[in-house]
Amino acid sequence: MVGPASVAVIATVAIIIFGPKKLPELGRAMGSTLREFKSATKGLTDEDFDSTKQKSTETKTVEKAEVTEQPTTVVEKVETVEKIEKVEETK
Repeated sequence: MVGPASVAVIATVAIIIFGPKKLPELGRAMGSTLREFKSATKGLTDEDFDSTKQKSTETKTVEKAEVTEQPTTVVEKVETVEKIEKVEETK
């Protein structure tokens, strides 16, 4: 676990090694790198979300076709999920 004393020691060592003029440049470079990484991973998660959304739309169609009443208890919900899984297995 990194405590406040450890952070202070790390900051002091960083100032001694890089100097006070170089630290803002390093911070900017680190920030731009993290921003670029975040935007690249966002594209990957968007692709995953789109494929998941398509699958969920198909599941909702099955749910509407197979389930006429909304389940109210946990047991009914489990039974409904089992019915949907059986329908999906037969496809």
